[in-house]
Amino acid sequence: MPQKKNRQRNERKRTVTGIVTSDRMQKTIAVKIERRLRHPRFGKIIRRASTFLAHDEDEKAHIGDEVEIMESRPLSKRKSWRLVRIIKPAAPEGKARSVSVAEAEPLVEGEET
Repeated sequence: MPQKKNRQRNERKRTVTGIVTSDRMQKTIAVKIERRLRHPRFGKIIRRASTFLAHDEDEKAHIGDEVEIMESRPLSKRKSWRLVRIIKPAAPEGKARSVSVAEAEPLVEGEET
């Protein structure tokens, strides 16, 4: 019976996805949540962003990871979210492909550098 009550309580909590912007704190990550909305007067789509601090018990998330976080009880003054899962990890620094000058295409066709 208690498991059913906990499951219902978790289903009511809000979950959002965002990108980890900082993992320098102990067991805490900063997650940037971006939303798009229509300007009330001009109708242009504009982007707004909020940054939330989330609890990462095992310190698995790193900068650039796409994560899902869920509301929780307040854990500190600014931290009231917790990490649910890592949706897409960021590319490791050693795996990022950089293009050398020799591989780059010339700016003008037919002209060699």
